[in-house]
Amino acid sequence: MLNLGYTSVPALLKYLRHAEQLGLDCDAALAAAGIDRETLADNGKRIPSEVHERLLAHLVAATGDTLFGLHAASFVQPGSWSVLGYITMNCATLGEAMSRIVPYEKLVGDMGTSRIEPVGEHIRLIWNCRHEDREIRRHMVENVLASWLLYARWIADMDKSPDEVWFEHAQPAATHMADYEAVFGCPVRFEQPCNALLVPLVYLGVPLRQADANLLRTLEEHALAMMAGIDNDEPLPLRVKNALRLLLKDGLPRKERVAEKFHMTVRTLQRHLQLAGTSYQEILDQLRQELAEHYLLRSDLAIQDIASYLGFTESRSFHRSFKAWTNMTPGEYRETRKGALG
Repeated sequence: MLNLGYTSVPALLKYLRHAEQLGLDCDAALAAAGIDRETLADNGKRIPSEVHERLLAHLVAATGDTLFGLHAASFVQPGSWSVLGYITMNCATLGEAMSRIVPYEKLVGDMGTSRIEPVGEHIRLIWNCRHEDREIRRHMVENVLASWLLYARWIADMDKSPDEVWFEHAQPAATHMADYEAVFGCPVRFEQPCNALLVPLVYLGVPLRQADANLLRTLEEHALAMMAGIDNDEPLPLRVKNALRLLLKDGLPRKERVAEKFHMTVRTLQRHLQLAGTSYQEILDQLRQELAEHYLLRSDLAIQDIASYLGFTESRSFHRSFKAWTNMTPGEYRETRKGALG
């Protein structure tokens, strides 16, 4: 049986607020799911996702709302996504906010995974739910896609819609297309290859109303520290990458310091990484390239500052490494790629 992992407490609150609006006895619902009020009051708590399933199943049955997940999305708030919600709120543009979903979504829980695919004049913002129960899965998927859109409208202070919304599942019986289109404001298509919002590329440059670069940096450091504490079930190369991501902010870490985090010697760490088909240096180079590209495109940081943040002692070393990775200098990459995004 699939291990469903955990769900953060804030992710459940949209469902409970909607149930309260419908007049449901939420204490009875929590009791049926096996959740106490003390747990619910701690936004840092993570509960087994099987408990999340039981709560959602009870709420759907008790309210009789066939579109419970879709309707509960109207109660989305920044805190609904743990620190990820506040990170996206403080990005400069909608595109920057979207780029933060994949790296940090595990902070919200293990309910599913996102990916972003450019297709022609669109970006497909895709969510794949990990839950297997057909009805639970449908309510979760409809809630996530609707929440994404409603939250994006709020942080961007806009009333725009995607060009289309796709769902893998069939349209539920006794529902009307108008119910979906009232939320999404665009054509909604069922029985599609994936669950996705089809977002016009031009939307990526929409500015956000509360952008704060300094607060964003602080929030991301906090998020990385939280990520490091919940990745024990992840493959070792990913855990090493997350550890390096956190340590880099204080300069290039010594291998010994990274190995100590996993209670290993450097030699043992290298051997385990070799068995996994990689090496410490490969992981470090991948991370540095990923972060360099991100800061060159998504920030106005000087190239010298980016080099320092990535642990390079001098800009020339950063230039040499970046050209080896991309066949371009950092300045060329910033100019050509930013021009393409614009």
